[in-house]
Amino acid sequence: TFTAWCNSHLRKAGTQIENIEEDFRDGLKLMLLLEVISGERLAKPERGKMRVHKISNVNKALDFIASKGVKLVSIGAEEIVDGNVKMTLGMIWTIILRFAIQDISVEETSAKEGLLLWCQRKTAPYKNVNIQNFHISWKDGLGFCALIHRHRPELIDYGKLRKDDPLTNLNTAFDVAEKYLDIPKMLDAEDIVGTARPDEKAIMTYVSSFYHAFSGAQKAETAANRICKVLAVNQENEQLMEDYEKLASDLLEWIRRTIPWLENRAPENTMQAMQQKLEDFRDYRRLHKPPKVQEKCQLEINFNTLQTKLRLSNRPAFMPSEGKMVSDINNAWGGLEQAEKGYEEWLLNEIRRLERLDHLAEKFRQKASIHESWTDGKEAMLQQKDYETATLSEIKALLKKHEAFESDLAAHQDRVEQIAAIAQELNELDYYDSPSVNARCQKICDQWDNLGALTQKRREALERTEKLLETIDQLYLEYAKRAAPFNNWMEGAMEDLQDTFIVHTIEEIQGLTTAHEQFKATLPDADKERQAILGIHNEVSKIVQTYHVNMAGTNPYTTITPHEINGKWEHVRQLVPRRDQALMEEHARQQQNERLRKQFGAQANVIGPWIQTKMEEIGRISIEMHGTLEDQLNHLRQYEKSIVNYKPKIDQLEGDHQLIQEALIFDNKHTNYTMEHIRVGWEQLLTTIARTINEVENQILTRDAKGISQEQMNEFRASFNHFDRDHSGTLGPEEFKACLISLGYDIGNDAQGEAEFARIMSIVDPNRLGVVTFQAFIDFMSRETADTDTADQVMASFKILAGDK
Repeated sequence: TFTAWCNSHLRKAGTQIENIEEDFRDGLKLMLLLEVISGERLAKPERGKMRVHKISNVNKALDFIASKGVKLVSIGAEEIVDGNVKMTLGMIWTIILRFAIQDISVEETSAKEGLLLWCQRKTAPYKNVNIQNFHISWKDGLGFCALIHRHRPELIDYGKLRKDDPLTNLNTAFDVAEKYLDIPKMLDAEDIVGTARPDEKAIMTYVSSFYHAFSGAQKAETAANRICKVLAVNQENEQLMEDYEKLASDLLEWIRRTIPWLENRAPENTMQAMQQKLEDFRDYRRLHKPPKVQEKCQLEINFNTLQTKLRLSNRPAFMPSEGKMVSDINNAWGGLEQAEKGYEEWLLNEIRRLERLDHLAEKFRQKASIHESWTDGKEAMLQQKDYETATLSEIKALLKKHEAFESDLAAHQDRVEQIAAIAQELNELDYYDSPSVNARCQKICDQWDNLGALTQKRREALERTEKLLETIDQLYLEYAKRAAPFNNWMEGAMEDLQDTFIVHTIEEIQGLTTAHEQFKATLPDADKERQAILGIHNEVSKIVQTYHVNMAGTNPYTTITPHEINGKWEHVRQLVPRRDQALMEEHARQQQNERLRKQFGAQANVIGPWIQTKMEEIGRISIEMHGTLEDQLNHLRQYEKSIVNYKPKIDQLEGDHQLIQEALIFDNKHTNYTMEHIRVGWEQLLTTIARTINEVENQILTRDAKGISQEQMNEFRASFNHFDRDHSGTLGPEEFKACLISLGYDIGNDAQGEAEFARIMSIVDPNRLGVVTFQAFIDFMSRETADTDTADQVMASFKILAGDK
């Protein structure tokens, strides 16, 4: 019914709902419904999908309803958003009451009464129609048909309707109202017929649609106001009755549960337990009872208010359920307070009784705890055999410590007597925990007697041990004085004998051998000192065996034991022959290394100068101008052949070098040449002879191609050699600069001259002037001199000299 009613208004806005508890959860259609039925604009809705947005929209709708004077009881936005069906339907019914029924008014009656009066007036002329309420009076359907026929007789033939056919009557009215009156079908005919008492709210909602469809606006408003007022008063009174019944039930139940707790007088054995009971009672007085006092007061106020409202409305007085009268509650409350008084008096008397006993018990526990704390570990301390492994100084310290303990023990005698007296008093007062007190007291007394016996026994043992250790201490001191230097001598000897040595010459190994022989001469005297030191230790052992002294402790003056001395002495004796053998082996190895050094040095001192000489000879051949290019070429090839034939001697030197490396020889006083120097020199020699031969061959090819005579070649070579100061066969930057100056090019030492030279060098190789860069230079000079023929000759000559590289 409510869904159909909402859709009858929502369709005016072009929408509808399918599920009343779901479609209003976001608040959007709820706000739209209120705007349609009220004709007013609500606040702008939130369009977000989050819960907070939905709650905000529903709150806006509820605020609007409240602004129309409607009191929303227990209806909150959260219930609507959560889809609470009961709350949602209650909210829609509130809207229907406010906007569809409240404004109905007939002859100064309002709301429900006005609507009922209007129905009675309209259906009075029709037979078989007797409208007395909004439930069973409408079951046969004739009431609905009569309303329609009264206002639109052409729509229904009322004479053909039968009272014994309610389904036909109801369906006829519903179909005609929906088709011709624009009143949606809000009820189901089968539900109405099959229910003993049809739903009053549904009938009122549907009937109100007929009222609005047929009645004038002024009458509707008057009746609705009266109906709303009557309903509001009735609802408020009903709510007060429900609140009273619930509050009275809750209060009586609380009193019923509380009184047995207050009547419980079971005593506790401890003060702590009784204090907890008192604290619980105080919490009851401070926290639990005050809210109930307020509830009782509010209950009486609500009861008086309700009776006054009923009297003013000419209604019968409210009669609460049996046992829930105000007098019943007052009687129960009086019983509660009486129980409180008795419980509080019992608590205080019991606490005073336990307080005296607890004071004595606490005093006993305090003294016992202090004594037990002091004696804790004392028996174990007196029984320990620490003096058996202690040194003399430790024994003397233990004796002084024991004397202090004996004084402390005597001072605690008074406390033990006090503990026994308190335990006796607790027994006489019949203390509930006397068995544990007696057991604890007896344990303390027995322990006290045991401590006295153990104290005497320990003193005797300490004094006896002190005398024996004084004798042993003197022997230990003598042992330590002689063992320490002898031990240091042995450790130094072992370190020297095991010291790894690195020698490189015969002289060094001979020095090590001489020092070793001197060390071996000192061994007999060292052995005599060892025997004397061990004799002192044997004397200590005799005293220990004779008097049964437990020598678990060690010599306080040294950590060196006879076992260590014998072990190190034996180790020294074993290391001496090992050292002899190592020195002999190293001596032989050094002799072999010296032979390898001499062998390598002899060959290197021959090969090194030979390579240097050949390099100089090749250099002279490439610079000097003796003979033709063909003569120079033949001469160079002969040099190349002799160089290649020298290769076996280089290989032999490599073999000797390998032996030196395997022997880990890093220096050689017999030569200044290393194998790396020889290899680099040999590779440079091979490269130089090959390059020189190739250059001469290229010069021959260029000469023949250009037709240059031998005299011209000599002249060019002389000029080139003049500028090639380092005799490298190429012109470097500085050599090229000198060449430019000699040709008349003005290159000064100032910044302008340097910049000009840098410009020229940007088109030539800054490290080597080859043929390509020389060509760029010739082009530059040609632009300056315009002497092309001369430039061609210079270019051809340079190609010959440079070997066209």
